[in-house]
This record gives sequence, C-alpha cells and structure tokens, in this order.
Amino acid sequence: MDFNHKLITWYSDKKRELPWRETSNPYYIWLSEIILQQTQVKQGLPYYDAFVTQYPTIFDLANASETSILKLWQGLGYYSRARNLHFTAKHIVNELDGKFPNTYKDLLKLKGVGDYTASAIASIAFNEVAAVVDGNVYRVLSRYFGIETPINSTLGIKEFKSLASTLIDHKQPATYNQAIMEFGAIQCKPKNPDCTVCPFQDSCVALQNQMVDVLPVKLKKTKVTVKYFNFLVFMDPNKKHFSKNALKKVFGNISFNFL
Repeated sequence: MDFNHKLITWYSDKKRELPWRETSNPYYIWLSEIILQQTQVKQGLPYYDAFVTQYPTIFDLANASETSILKLWQGLGYYSRARNLHFTAKHIVNELDGKFPNTYKDLLKLKGVGDYTASAIASIAFNEVAAVVDGNVYRVLSRYFGIETPINSTLGIKEFKSLASTLIDHKQPATYNQAIMEFGAIQCKPKNPDCTVCPFQDSCVALQNQMVDVLPVKLKKTKVTVKYFNFLVFMDPNKKHFSKNALKKVFGNISFNFL
C-alpha cells in the first residue's frame, strides 16, 4: 500500500535515534512504554536511562524495593505506573520464570498494560502483527482519511482500531507501528503541523478540506460540579416562620428567596 510505503520511507529518514529502538529485548521495550505513558519522550528519556542503568534486567527490577523504585521515579508523576512496573516485574520473575509473555493476548494480562502497550510490545519485541493506536495514531488517521468520528467514543475507538489493523504492514509490523507513532509525534503534530513538507500533502483529506485544525474530533466530557448549600430558617419564639417583610425590617433591603 502506498500509505505504508510513504510512511516507512519517511520514518527511515526522519526518525529520532532512541535507545529502545536499538533493541528487541521485551524488558527494555516494556520499560520504555510504561515510562512514556502520559509522558513526552524528552522528559522520559533520562528516566529510561536511569532505570536501565540501575536495573539492567527484569530480575534486578523485581528484587528492588518499592521505595528505591519510587525514588528513581520521582518527578515523573502518575506513581501507579511505577508500582505496576514493580508488581509486573515480580510477577514475571516469580510466576513466569523471568520470561516475558510473547503475544498480544498474554501481554494484555499484565498489570498496567492496556491495548496500546500490549500491541507495541508484541509488535516491536516479537514482530506480531498487532496495530498500535495511541494519540498520535488517532491524529494521523483522522486527518489523512478525514474521519470525524470522535476518538474517545465507543464507536470511534472500534473504528480506528479496525482501520489501524487493516493498514499495518504484515511484513514489518514493528517498523510500521513505530513509523506511524513517530510521524504523529514530530510531523503531524497537534498544533501547527508543517503540511508543506508532509509526504501525504497530495492525499490528506484534512489538508484538502482545510480540516487539519479540527481533526481529530474529541467529545467534551461533562464536568459535574458538586455544590453545597446552607439554609437558615428564621422563627419567632412561638416557632413560626418570619415573613419576608419581617425579615426585611431586621436585615434591611436584602433579597430573600422562600422555597
């Protein structure tokens, strides 16, 4: 497919040199994916290097104390990720003899691993044809194909996952998955992407229809605000409610609402 070919060609020329792209070791790939959840590459890279240095194998990570792991994680936020990291390391070492699950289905059973992370590890470490769908992929596909289905709707999640699965290169799933994520990260950026140098400028539906700034579509979540009210009931010595006029005589010209 022309889409695949252009994407992978772009990736081979423009990709960033990152340490987890130089290995197929599932431990390192899993570690990088957990660190990069809710975290940009430039922020996560020093933490990845620190963890690999201090815990070069999953056995080292499993045998570490939670305190030392949380200390190394300090400043990265979302500390449940660090706890899940430790829990999963101990599970793999103690229950799976230190061997990483090697399929998308089994990876999905690990604590802290969802659809995207399982797909990424399965494809990059084990070359399984498992399409990744993250924020970058949503953005690229919605713009290229002009899809207006909200990406955070049940229909949208299914639609984009299905489309991604049809597009993935079966011969090189690892390269394709990394290419589309990288493309979304540094070329098809959320704001002000430079479409003049985009390899898809002649076939991108969003660009042709001036919809780059409005895609992808995301449903706004209704924010529920909890409010608390205190009511005062004024009564005379005979336990009768004061009238509005009586209250005004006491408090002046203040607005009172009686329910």
